[in-house]
Amino acid sequence: MTPGAFVRRVARPLVWVGAAVPGTWLLLDALTGGLGANPVETVTHRTGLTALTLLALSLSVRPTRDLLRFGALMPLRRTLGLAAYTYAVVHVLTYGVDQTYLSGLGVSPAAIVEDVRERPYVTMGFLAFVLLTPLAVTSTSGWVKRLGATRWRWLHRLVYLAAPLAVVHFLWLVKADLLLPGWFALAVAVLLGYRAVVRRRRTPTASSRLIL
Repeated sequence: MTPGAFVRRVARPLVWVGAAVPGTWLLLDALTGGLGANPVETVTHRTGLTALTLLALSLSVRPTRDLLRFGALMPLRRTLGLAAYTYAVVHVLTYGVDQTYLSGLGVSPAAIVEDVRERPYVTMGFLAFVLLTPLAVTSTSGWVKRLGATRWRWLHRLVYLAAPLAVVHFLWLVKADLLLPGWFALAVAVLLGYRAVVRRRRTPTASSRLIL
């Protein structure tokens, strides 16, 4: 079996199964009354945490590929990114249901817009979600052809902005115990720092370009 076939037939299905575990666990808790006194808040927090975990894992694919010298791993970055976005959608929808319920106005976009404007941590989370949305929409090979490889790569670099915004969202949400969001902040900083170092080494300086 070639490396590419291994990733398509074995690694990618395993990633999807692993990504589905938190959602399945959440569903079982919902069916058995295990979501606690505030089930909407529980769903919001757990889906947000899962989305951030999968997003960080997607950023780790490239360093892992370089470390193992296993280029066939790269498609897993897209798989993890789509899984992260799926949980992010549920996270945002649950938050929206919570806000409209609290407003007492039914489905009230105005209540959501006001909350996004007034609470900074919500603003950061909303911005991260907005940036991730075009990446999920254009994740197929067809979109690569429509946009062209260069423009597609530039667009998907938005993940390097969305990930820090998601971490800030988590940090500002948690006001007491900052240990977990702190670990996420460290992990994302290391992963983005690695990318910056690699990119710097591969980009010729002005003087070297003149020589070339």
